[in-house]
Amino acid sequence: MEFQKVIESRRSVRKYDPAKKVDEATIKEIIDAAILAPSWKNSQSARYYVIRSEETLAKFKQTCLPPFNANNSADAPVLIITAFVKNASGFDPSGEPTNELGNGWGSYDLGLNNSILILKAKDMGLDTLVMGIRDADKIREMLSVSEDEIIVSVIALGYGTQEPNMPKRKAAEEIVKYF
Repeated sequence: MEFQKVIESRRSVRKYDPAKKVDEATIKEIIDAAILAPSWKNSQSARYYVIRSEETLAKFKQTCLPPFNANNSADAPVLIITAFVKNASGFDPSGEPTNELGNGWGSYDLGLNNSILILKAKDMGLDTLVMGIRDADKIREMLSVSEDEIIVSVIALGYGTQEPNMPKRKAAEEIVKYF
């Protein structure tokens, strides 16, 4: 698919075809694309936890997501939990933050990875929903996520059964200042 078309057609999808599974090779291809994102001094601190098992998906949705997000991802055959290694991006070798953002750089870098991830998924005919409202403590416990990582989001992945309209977007004139 042409890149501009991928950008313009990507939407947050909340309904998935439960009969269409996503195989491991497809997930790997999507994550391999995300890995190519730039990061602070090539720190590559993004981490992904992929849930495909129906039993684990059901338990995760019930335990780690609020009801509305569990409902929004009810039929998604894959959930990808995103995290980053704390005190890596934006920190010097001694462990001191390089500027006032501290671990904000880890979130920034992970956002770059995740943007590529969701665009690659769309390019491959899949849809996504990025969810930020989740229970990080329960996720950490359920998936044995290291205390050295900050859990950021849960991304539902699957073959959408809806084509939501594009929400209104701001014009460049509303958000850009030229000097």
